[in-house]
Amino acid sequence: MPKLPVSQPRQIPWALAALSLSMLLSSLGTSIANVALPTLAEVFGASFQQVQWVVLTYLLAITTLIVSVGRLGDIFGRRRLLLSGIMVFTIASVLCAAAPTLDLLLAARVAQGLGAATMMALTMAFVAEIVPKDRTGRAMGLLGTMSAVGTMLGPSLSGVLIGGFGWRSIFLVNLPLGILAFVLAQHHLPTDRQNPKTHLARFDSIGTLLLALSLAAYALATTLGRGHFGVLNMALLLAAAIGSGLFVYSQTQVASPLVRLAAFRDPALGASLAINVLVATVMATTFVVGPFYLSKSLGLGATAVGMVMAVGPAISIVGGVLAGRVVDRWGAAPMVVVGLVAMVTGAAALSLLPAMFGVVGYVVAIAILTPGYQLFQAANNTAVMVDVSADQRGVISGLLSLSRNLGLITGASVMGAVFAFAAGTTDITTASPESVAAGLRTTFAVAALLVTAALAIAVASYRRAETKKAPGQALF
Repeated sequence: MPKLPVSQPRQIPWALAALSLSMLLSSLGTSIANVALPTLAEVFGASFQQVQWVVLTYLLAITTLIVSVGRLGDIFGRRRLLLSGIMVFTIASVLCAAAPTLDLLLAARVAQGLGAATMMALTMAFVAEIVPKDRTGRAMGLLGTMSAVGTMLGPSLSGVLIGGFGWRSIFLVNLPLGILAFVLAQHHLPTDRQNPKTHLARFDSIGTLLLALSLAAYALATTLGRGHFGVLNMALLLAAAIGSGLFVYSQTQVASPLVRLAAFRDPALGASLAINVLVATVMATTFVVGPFYLSKSLGLGATAVGMVMAVGPAISIVGGVLAGRVVDRWGAAPMVVVGLVAMVTGAAALSLLPAMFGVVGYVVAIAILTPGYQLFQAANNTAVMVDVSADQRGVISGLLSLSRNLGLITGASVMGAVFAFAAGTTDITTASPESVAAGLRTTFAVAALLVTAALAIAVASYRRAETKKAPGQALF
């Protein structure tokens, strides 16, 4: 079937649908397996420490590969690689569902993570090719919506599927969606212009290996031990630091580096990535702390917890596209600041309102935090991606996704440890309702401080860009 030029208005919605489905699937895979861990432990006769690798292998694959596949897309062809990623993700999902042993399930999850890394890295990179520049914010808002919905919808959808159809259904649900995403992408995304045989030699293999090993070491350092930081965690952090230094050095020694370090001479890019890490750390806190507070402190049943946790995704469905329109109307940089102000307010509200108003207070706080996050995501992604050169869109998009993923991993580990410490226990499942409530207050007070730090970075970066009097050249 011949493809119409993607610039035609009637073609753009279909192209965006392909990218939206890709983002939804990859984000859904991040959180949908969490609820299944007790079931998987029973089915495979494994310990919790063993089955938690069902989640960790997926996150590790994405974290270590996302920048590299973004760069491959720049030099090999984004459409070609995205189609391959969707196919790998879909097939791997079926293999996950069919896995007869835990080891084979883990291997399939690694493959699924590879496909997800490809989809995450390349979806935002496509936006500049399929929508006009003055509508970039709306497209980024849509993709941000799908990312947030996928991540936040995972636990509640998983509970429904496992209860009705068994654990294998949480992976099989990807099959029809993956096929639909592949068909839409094949027929509606613009054709690659690069010649892969000409450009493949430019891929930085040494840099890729060093970055992957460094990121793997960091991800393991923050996830192993379930909040207990020991000698192994320290050794892994040291390895990550050494590997990062070697990676930076390697990028100065090759003709075609994986990441052009010159891009970081503009402090706006570094600021955007740092803010993204802090914000994702705070959002991960809602996934870790929220269910424990609702069930252990407020005494809600599993169904009620699922309904309350679904408030965030419900708001995201509406808020993301609206946030994109606001960004297009008022500009990316000011809306980053506005979004972060809303997030500070929401995090502070989560620290205070639930103690006064219970479930209602929790929902009101989430209703403040979530739109702020959606506005920040749309504005920050637009600010970074709108003026990136065509040959760097994949790797910069990969860096954005990487910073978010590092924040999610860090938040789940570090903020989970803060929660347990504030509750005064090493096992939060046995804590009293009062201790869990105290843990919530302290954890989200810390979260509010983290977003305040992000806000300070954003304001400083915005003022620096204004001082330069060259807003067209500033990323943020």
